[in-house]
Amino acid sequence: MIVKDLENCRFFHAMDRTCLAELLHPERDDVQLPYSIAHALLPAGAASLPHRLKTSSEVYLILEGEGLMHIDSEVKVVRPGQAILIPPGSSQHLKNTGESDLKFICIVNPFWRAEDEEIVTIMETDKVIRAENQRK
Repeated sequence: MIVKDLENCRFFHAMDRTCLAELLHPERDDVQLPYSIAHALLPAGAASLPHRLKTSSEVYLILEGEGLMHIDSEVKVVRPGQAILIPPGSSQHLKNTGESDLKFICIVNPFWRAEDEEIVTIMETDKVIRAENQRK
């Protein structure tokens, strides 16, 4: 049986400026999983940088706090108990709009790899939004 205690995990700042603690990752834990799981935190008023996973999908499960989730040209208010699907290749970022930490679980399938993640520039995000608006 594998049990990981969040209190014993090392938190670090990811490329997108989210504070993360990996809970289970096949390359760092003795687990045979096609996905990875991390606990994420954004302080009040903070936002992650726009980024994308080129080939992996991601699910955020909101635990505490509230925020605005941006996926490509869509923006939605998110709160505890909600799961958000982020398709592969989608530009994404999350802003904490509350007065306390925004805490959420990140599930990445296939598991997270540094070479799969990239920061998205404002120009790239604007191109996606313009393309989405032209389709409507």
